[in-house]
Amino acid sequence: MDIVKFVEEKIEKFLKDYQPKTLSIDLDNLNINRYIDHTNLKPTATSDDIRQFCNEALEYKFKGVCVNPSFVPLASDILKGSGVLTVTVVGFPLGTTSTASKVSETKWVVENGAQEVDMVIHIGKLKEKDYEYVYNDIKAVVDAAKVPVKVIIETCYLTDEEKVAACVLSKLAGAKFVKTSTGFGTAGAKVEDVQLMYWAVDGEIEVKASGGIRTYEDAINMIKAGATRVGTSSGTNIVKR
Repeated sequence: MDIVKFVEEKIEKFLKDYQPKTLSIDLDNLNINRYIDHTNLKPTATSDDIRQFCNEALEYKFKGVCVNPSFVPLASDILKGSGVLTVTVVGFPLGTTSTASKVSETKWVVENGAQEVDMVIHIGKLKEKDYEYVYNDIKAVVDAAKVPVKVIIETCYLTDEEKVAACVLSKLAGAKFVKTSTGFGTAGAKVEDVQLMYWAVDGEIEVKASGGIRTYEDAINMIKAGATRVGTSSGTNIVKR
């Protein structure tokens, strides 16, 4: 596989043909609860905070709860058998740890109950166009996880061409999602980024919008842009609206 060629061809197509689209959705039959990964990745989060988030997710039947790796055993125990997924992060929030570290962390979280893994790419390697490194980094995590992997591309630091490249590499490496943001960068999810990511993956993998999504209207706008998952710490406010 010529990875560089795949990426360059997609960027060329983007520069020539890309037109953002807004999807039509049936709001009357939209169960927004099932789009939400109820998220607490704060460095100050305590076990009691995680218990609260898990219990809120059970009450509102959210899609998942996203926590830092050390809290995976706790969240998994609370959510077991409920249909609410235990989601965690790897190489978070900078993405610059070694591939070996990401793989080791991935194996540990899955062994301890993680059902989805959100990994951060090496942004610097993407920006210097070391596409082989970025591809291999993602693929190593995908192969180790054996559960769905979402690739956090941290859109706030990328040009549109780099966003396209990150999405193409994620799809080629076998990820199930591309994700906008860690929530720790200079900006979070933007509608135009979700639209671009949806286009870049050709609808073949999914898009998760995360970072700064606080209201029902924010979430709906992301879904109309192409997101099938919304990461937010404001899940309860969104569904109560």
